[in-house]
Amino acid sequence: MMRIVKTIHKAEYAPIADLLTYRALPTQSVEQIDPFLFLNHHGFQIYPENNTGLPFGPHPHRGFETVTFILKGDLSHKDSSGAESVINEGGVQWMTAGRGLIHAEISSDEFLKKGGELEILQLWVNLPAKFKMVEPSYTGLQKENIPVAEVDNGRVRIQAVSGNWEETEGAFQPMADIRLATIYFASGGKYQVSISADRNIFFYVVKGTVNVNGQTAKIHELVEFTNTGDDLIIEAIEESIILLGHALPFNEPVVAQGPFVMNTELEIRQAYQDYQQGKFGSWKG
Repeated sequence: MMRIVKTIHKAEYAPIADLLTYRALPTQSVEQIDPFLFLNHHGFQIYPENNTGLPFGPHPHRGFETVTFILKGDLSHKDSSGAESVINEGGVQWMTAGRGLIHAEISSDEFLKKGGELEILQLWVNLPAKFKMVEPSYTGLQKENIPVAEVDNGRVRIQAVSGNWEETEGAFQPMADIRLATIYFASGGKYQVSISADRNIFFYVVKGTVNVNGQTAKIHELVEFTNTGDDLIIEAIEESIILLGHALPFNEPVVAQGPFVMNTELEIRQAYQDYQQGKFGSWKG
């Protein structure tokens, strides 16, 4: 039985300085798809030579995980746990903020000098209450270190980020059972996948236009499904990219304020206090 499309939500244009940004979650029409909390789609745009790059200087997080997909350009990561990397086109960063850390996400020195194409997705995934105060961690992987499964005679390429996709194990092991893939379709490519009805689906069209279970969804649209039926049948009307994820809902209270996502107001106040007291680690620029 096919999943039923509940609503198709259009991402809201929300630029950050000179960075073109479309926020797919939360918007006025959808707050969250538990445990998926937030998605910003930066770009596509072209930066000139000698640019100022991405504007995400040092800032704190607690209580969730960030998954960042570098579709074009690069992303330089540095955090208060000591992690540091530059991830290039096709790579992915997975950061578990846990009990708290400070990080910066900026463009590499090379990108600042030379400019070029830039397109990045950042997804926030909640942590269940039992994991909210775990030790922070970070992993950044380049494109060649993330396995890819191919279906439909190679017309569909599934970058297995986390969880199992077409008998291909994802590159990252998240704290909870969060399954994520970036799926690249040639025009006319078809993909059918079964996702248990008790799992919430996260389905965002990054590029192009697809038909999913009889509904058309295009770039900058988030497809929300009911929890009836298991099967997704996706066909690309043109060359397309989608971000597809699924997980069991946590069904826990979500209290989000700024860079912190906890279960109670008291925990949010404690997060601010801990940050102000330097308990997120020291930042060395």
